[in-house]
Amino acid sequence: MAIVDVTVIPIGTETPSVSKYVASIQKILRNYEAEEKIKFQLTPMNTIIEGDLPILFEVIQAMHEVPFSEGIERVATSIRIDDRRDVKRTMEYKVERVNSLVNENEDK
Repeated sequence: MAIVDVTVIPIGTETPSVSKYVASIQKILRNYEAEEKIKFQLTPMNTIIEGDLPILFEVIQAMHEVPFSEGIERVATSIRIDDRRDVKRTMEYKVERVNSLVNENEDK
């Protein structure tokens, strides 16, 4: 199981806003999630996706293609992969673990 941080940047949009492209990408992610292939979380700056690495690469390619399908001629996609194979850790677990450490330190 891997966790991937993805940012898709359409270049040459009509306006500075890219919300409509983000919304189209989120629809694709919802389909993958409905098929129970991934879990994902939208953030203000990127999307975090969790799943098996081969599926994640498929998902990233689908995400990358969205702006092209909507008329954009250049797209830059940034990817960061956390692939830990000694134990299985979910996105939620990682956040909960850090929060528990913060709370533990506040009690001292």
